[in-house]
Amino acid sequence: MNSKQLLQNWIDAFQTRDLVAVVECYAENAVNFQIAAGEPSIGKEQIRRDTAEFFRGFPDAWSKVENIMSDGDRAAWEWTGGGTFKGEFYGNEPTGKSFEIRGCGFFQFENEKIILQRGYWDKLSWFAQIGLK
Repeated sequence: MNSKQLLQNWIDAFQTRDLVAVVECYAENAVNFQIAAGEPSIGKEQIRRDTAEFFRGFPDAWSKVENIMSDGDRAAWEWTGGGTFKGEFYGNEPTGKSFEIRGCGFFQFENEKIILQRGYWDKLSWFAQIGLK
């Protein structure tokens, strides 16, 4: 399977908020570094916990693929996404407010699993829209 297909598998799992399928896309020692978050998630178990936290806070989260690119063992996507802050998120009580932001993600694969993911999005805009500081 090529890197574009592997990325599409991850996107499909994320768009349907299928936690098991999302986590299955990662290698045991994968790193997910959402740059605006400040600290990377290291290892499959931490990635599972962070993804579950996002899905709990934004149970209607959605994304739209703007573009997918791939080359060898790497792939990237540009996206628009959003959702409604309906559940607790890292100790923050839900505000019921919705958001829509744009971003991009870069992935590296090894043995058909994600070993490195980097995401870029605007935390200030996202937090302002959902009522967090």
